[in-house]
Amino acid sequence: VQLQASGGGLVQAGGSLRLSCSASDRTLSNYNLGWFRQAPGKEREWVAAITVSGRVTYFADFVKGRFTISRDNAKNTAELQMDSLKPEDTAVYYCAAAEFSRPGSYNYNDAGVYEYWGQGTQVTVSS
Repeated sequence: VQLQASGGGLVQAGGSLRLSCSASDRTLSNYNLGWFRQAPGKEREWVAAITVSGRVTYFADFVKGRFTISRDNAKNTAELQMDSLKPEDTAVYYCAAAEFSRPGSYNYNDAGVYEYWGQGTQVTVSS
C-alpha cells in the first residue's frame, strides 16, 4: 500500500489544519489506520487511530478534545482534523496502515503493527 499524506503547513497557535491520507494502489477498507508524528530530536509518537469500519477511534491524551480522525472508505481516504493547535504539535505527521486481522487485535498505538507508512507531512505551529 502506497500511502500519501498531505495537508501540512504553517499555522499560528490556536489555528487548525486538516491532514489527509490516501492510497492510490489499493483499497484502505481492509486496514486500520493510524497517525504518528515526530518532532526534531524526539522519538516518533502515536497520535490517533481509527478502525477499519471507522466506528472506533483512539487518541493520545495530548490531543484529546483537539484532534478528530475520520475515514471515508468509498473515497479511500482518512483525515486528521487538528484544532486548537499548539507550538508543541509541530512535527512531521505520518499516516500508517495496519491490515485487519481479527476483532480486538488492533494495538493501535504500537508503531510495530503498521505495515505501511506514508512519506510524512510537515506541520509547523508558530507561537
